[in-house]
Amino acid sequence: QVQLVESGGGLVQAGGSLRLSCLASGSVFRINAMGWYRQAPGKQRELVAVINSAGYRNYAGSVKDRFTISRDNAKNTVYLQMNSLKPEDTAVYYCNAGPYGLGSPRNDYWGQGTQVTVSS
Repeated sequence: QVQLVESGGGLVQAGGSLRLSCLASGSVFRINAMGWYRQAPGKQRELVAVINSAGYRNYAGSVKDRFTISRDNAKNTVYLQMNSLKPEDTAVYYCNAGPYGLGSPRNDYWGQGTQVTVSS
């Protein structure tokens, strides 16, 4: 019912910046929360940043001082501005969306993922 397509991943040097975008299509009226999760090899998928339709945001502690999530409701798009990138940020970043609260496992719409690699 909802399709999510990420873009903006790539290879950057430590200390650099990158902006991820996620475009939602389909039954977008069902979406409340949108955001980003990431998964590195050998690690569990973790929440990075999420935002709901009212603009409330929540961040992982490891990125709160460096990343900014925003959304354009008219364009059904969510962004993740990543600054001061570290090698530890290397992961596949997945867009997530759904009609429930921030971080709810019931938000089960997922994008295909975009690779972010930060070199030292």
